[in-house]
Amino acid sequence: MNRNKILSLALIIGLLITSLVFIGGCLFPAEGEGGGFDYTIIIFLVLIFAMFYFLMIRPQRKRQKEHQHMVEELRRGDRVVTAGGIYGVIETVSEDSVVIKVESGATMRVALGSVALKRER
Repeated sequence: MNRNKILSLALIIGLLITSLVFIGGCLFPAEGEGGGFDYTIIIFLVLIFAMFYFLMIRPQRKRQKEHQHMVEELRRGDRVVTAGGIYGVIETVSEDSVVIKVESGATMRVALGSVALKRER
């Protein structure tokens, strides 16, 4: 299985367990307890946010930084693949776009952010 699928599955299972415990504590308080404040609710909410951060937000930020670093290093002659699946060789790079030459000899101007990956020669 893909690592992202495993992390998503773990996140869903964790959220289900946490929400069941949370709902069970709210609806069915233990006998003999008064109406006092229960700190376990805050602990579970903090755990949920921590799981979201470490399983979803942090890896996405890492991928964004890697993509930004790759885009900054693009030079003329690099072989690239766009987000639309177009293979080409970079002809020119400007601040917000790239001109790529495809196999047929035609050139295309695409947004700099749409360059998905850089291929090795």
